[in-house]
Amino acid sequence: MNSLKFKSSRLALAVLAAGVVGGAGVTAVRGFSTPVFAQQPAVVATAAAPGPIGVVTAPDFATIAAREGPAVVNISVSGTEKVSDSGGAAMDPGLRDFMRRFGIPPGMLQQGPNGGTETVPVRGLGSGFIISADGLIMTNAHVVKGAKTVTVKLTDRREFKAKVLGMDPKTDIAVLKIDAHNLPTVPIGSSQALRAGDWVLAIGSPFGFENTVTAGVVSAKGRSLPDDSSVPFIQSDVAVNPGNSGGPLFNAQGQVVGINSQIYSRSGGFMGVSFSIPIELAMHIEQQIVAHGKVEHAQLGVTIQQVNQDFADSFKLPKPEGALVAQVTKGSAADKAGLKPGDVILSANGQTIVDSGDLPASIALAKPGEKLHMSIWRDGHNDDITATLQGAKSSGDEVAQSGQADGGKLGLALRPLQPQEQREAHVKGGLLIEQAAGAAAAAGVQPGDVLMAINGQPATSVDQVRNVLKKSDKSVALLIQRDGQQLFVPVPLG
Repeated sequence: MNSLKFKSSRLALAVLAAGVVGGAGVTAVRGFSTPVFAQQPAVVATAAAPGPIGVVTAPDFATIAAREGPAVVNISVSGTEKVSDSGGAAMDPGLRDFMRRFGIPPGMLQQGPNGGTETVPVRGLGSGFIISADGLIMTNAHVVKGAKTVTVKLTDRREFKAKVLGMDPKTDIAVLKIDAHNLPTVPIGSSQALRAGDWVLAIGSPFGFENTVTAGVVSAKGRSLPDDSSVPFIQSDVAVNPGNSGGPLFNAQGQVVGINSQIYSRSGGFMGVSFSIPIELAMHIEQQIVAHGKVEHAQLGVTIQQVNQDFADSFKLPKPEGALVAQVTKGSAADKAGLKPGDVILSANGQTIVDSGDLPASIALAKPGEKLHMSIWRDGHNDDITATLQGAKSSGDEVAQSGQADGGKLGLALRPLQPQEQREAHVKGGLLIEQAAGAAAAAGVQPGDVLMAINGQPATSVDQVRNVLKKSDKSVALLIQRDGQQLFVPVPLG
């Protein structure tokens, strides 16, 4: 069975004869602020109903599409890339990543005359939307990444050479500037008011078909995706296909609430799950690019995990919510504030952390030097802690998400680490896991792992581990170190 993959929604084409990779993206739109849908109350005739439920008719999609059309822009890019038939080291990393996202075999690209590498033209089509009358345009960073020339075409057929003011691959946002005035612009809305089930609309160019209108509902908010831990994506069932990159997601009032960015697919085409970057985050990035030409991301310096029921039982949490701290980077903001592995962050700056992805979403809108006030769960009780966020390296993540495992019955063979082993593993204390069976093995614990803590208590001896197990009824949380990285593994008992 083919595995599911995340795809950036830029259309990819591979042409053997010309050695060209092409793309197409979404058109973006100018909006208006008046509501275009009707809402009529309807009383549910049943005594069991908790109250009346409003009946909301569909928005006037045709009006939104027509009135927002003047701010639609098409973006064409061109450049060159070095490619090989094997997709090996000679291939440009950006192109290799682009092909990986779309599942394009490297052999489809033109091979050099000697079976080696060759520089081939690369052309792409994307889109964006005008956010200021003097020519500022928002799009996805992957639409213009590596481009030598960028051309913007308006709906009135005028074309302009665009300057890339800056881009932020971390959030996949780019800002362009064209030399034009009195342009139509989109009204910027807010994704905060969106609810699962609300109508949303996209206008784009799937597979190159310009000004295609698709509509659907919000499926969920605050989704965390692999390699995009700082973006709390809006999930919807709006049809978004390769070619929709950089285009706007509208609410029922015709306001932009997101930027279409990725899809979740087996085939590379739409399968009912698409993701958009919240407009608040996009505008936060845009303001930094316009003001400074670069983006500074705040960094807390922790690796976190999702809190499931097993973890909640292990740490005596009332319910499985929060972000479990698996590792703290030495010298980071978290380290200086006193955060420890085993702490569960329950809220950040007053915002409840229900899902672990809520934490990086909060940090994404912060700047280095700002305070992050956190409510944490430690040793069975609540505590408060404040961290001063640091600047993040451009290639790093301010919060890394790590995986989880399930288990069955506990079964570990442990021994203390020798001083030389502690130095080699860069740890103090800990127990070497010589054998893993039963629940521990099913949970993913492996021989050679180092057990650092159990239920938040440092693992100092085999007897100490046994004593903790005697006091645990449902599950235990093991903090292990593997290849220099720490993560918690929940192991159910029974």
